[in-house]
Amino acid sequence: MVLKAFFPTCCASADSGLLVGRWVPEQSSAVVLAVVHFPFIPIQVKELLAQVQQASQVGVTVLGTWCHRRQEPEESLGHFLEGLGAIFSHKPWFQLCRERGSKSWSCKATHWQGPTSHAASGEDQVMLIFYDQRKVLLSQLHPPAVLPDRQAGDTTASAGGLAAVFDTVARSEALFQSDRFDEGPVRLSHWQSEGVEASILVELAKWAAGPVCLLLACLLSLVSAASACRVFKLWPLSFIWSKLSTCEQLRHRLEQLTLIFSTRKAKNPAQLMRKANMLVSVLLDVALGLMLLSWLHRKDLIGQLADALIPVADHVAKELQHLLQWLMGAPAGLKMNRALDQVLGRFFLYHIHLWISYIHLMSPFIERILWHVGLSACLGLTVALSILSDIIALLTFHIYCFYVYGARLYCLKIHGLSSLWRLFRGKKWNVLRQRVDSCSYDLDQLFIGTLLFTILVFLLPTTALYYLVFTLLRLLVVTVQGLIHLLVDLINSLPLYSLGLRLCRPYRLAAGVKFRVLEHETGRPLRLLMQINPLPYSRVVHTYRLPTCGCHPKHSWGSLCRKLFFGELIYPWRQRGDKQD
Repeated sequence: MVLKAFFPTCCASADSGLLVGRWVPEQSSAVVLAVVHFPFIPIQVKELLAQVQQASQVGVTVLGTWCHRRQEPEESLGHFLEGLGAIFSHKPWFQLCRERGSKSWSCKATHWQGPTSHAASGEDQVMLIFYDQRKVLLSQLHPPAVLPDRQAGDTTASAGGLAAVFDTVARSEALFQSDRFDEGPVRLSHWQSEGVEASILVELAKWAAGPVCLLLACLLSLVSAASACRVFKLWPLSFIWSKLSTCEQLRHRLEQLTLIFSTRKAKNPAQLMRKANMLVSVLLDVALGLMLLSWLHRKDLIGQLADALIPVADHVAKELQHLLQWLMGAPAGLKMNRALDQVLGRFFLYHIHLWISYIHLMSPFIERILWHVGLSACLGLTVALSILSDIIALLTFHIYCFYVYGARLYCLKIHGLSSLWRLFRGKKWNVLRQRVDSCSYDLDQLFIGTLLFTILVFLLPTTALYYLVFTLLRLLVVTVQGLIHLLVDLINSLPLYSLGLRLCRPYRLAAGVKFRVLEHETGRPLRLLMQINPLPYSRVVHTYRLPTCGCHPKHSWGSLCRKLFFGELIYPWRQRGDKQD
């Protein structure tokens, strides 16, 4: 039987002593965590292991002996180490030895017949695997679903064995809190034996984080209670609150801050990583917003934008008037229904006149409005972009109205033609059973149906042309808003902290391991070096991507083309009954 012994590289040069770790019977593996040095009292070692086991809930025990032959006489040390198997009984009992003045190792695992017997009943072959204890402790092993493809020459371990090794090292952190400067009864060697890693800034941040998070959590709870007031649930306010991108982004930002400053401790590393990603995303968003605000006020771009807004609106209105006059004539040589063409053209021209009057009426307040919009960048770049999207929607509201009028007329005629076409075939739509059934019509019904069908067919080109032109204009506005929403979603969902860890400390996000052969000689144990395979960047984004507000609709190309052909409205927000493709 071949046993696997995971040995930390930091203990390779440690003095002789006892191997302390965990035995995993399902994997036939021993995970060595530390080395207890001589001299020691056995009862004190057992008490230390009991304390560590109670704190970490890991079955930490003495696995065997470690012999580093540097100065000790081989004969006396060998007899002493053999006697330790009777005091600390464990099956199998590992005996790991490193020769003096050479790089050769010897390792064997024996099964004792009894607690007082020195005769071994048998020996097993041992595969010695070295691992970096600090990297394994700080890394987070991901499930097999996100493991990368195997590379040539790499050997990937089973997910169960890896999970047991990583979990054992991560949960045994209480064993690594002592170093060689401590005056304890037991002296250990592990990755922090030369000194416990600590930072004054980190400790001060931990000390101040509790009161600050509690205060901010109380303030955020008051804001949430105020936003949930019944006044905001009345019809006009509830409709505006649910449709505007700014309101949705503010609600999403409130949820992010509530989760970040929550006093509840993260239950697992995934929740901790999510909090860190949200915190970095919010900080970057606010920093970009402050940079935008500084740039706008330093060059007085808000005043220049306010002065240029009215001329731009007049220019757009004149272009729309020229477009409508072109449609009221003979566009592209097409012969339109003159009566319907004139009615639709004058109707839309009157709406443009109303819109221009509204813009000129608001002109004295535009600079002040834009100034307050610029101040909203203090809340983050995403809030400023959401306000920009809503401003574009308000400034192009007349185009949206034109699109709605044209789409409703076109949809009405399409449905009328489809109903009359079923009449010619002797069919009708059964409303109760939601299907097409056969039906017999008399002569008068067929005559009226033929007359209406002819009228709708000859009026369809005029309506379809107006619908096509205003739909293209509407799609242009939706495209601009869609690009803004994509940028907002990118800032909200990008896991910047995880990407930073992957870039600076790739071992923190482990997708698996690979083994490199250190020694493979006959008569000596196989020695391997375990190296961590980092998670690919694409998998990091896919695994730790943050949720977005998702207020805008998501249509596939098929559903979008179907809605455009049948004249169904394409809303700039998500409807309750929308099915996501």
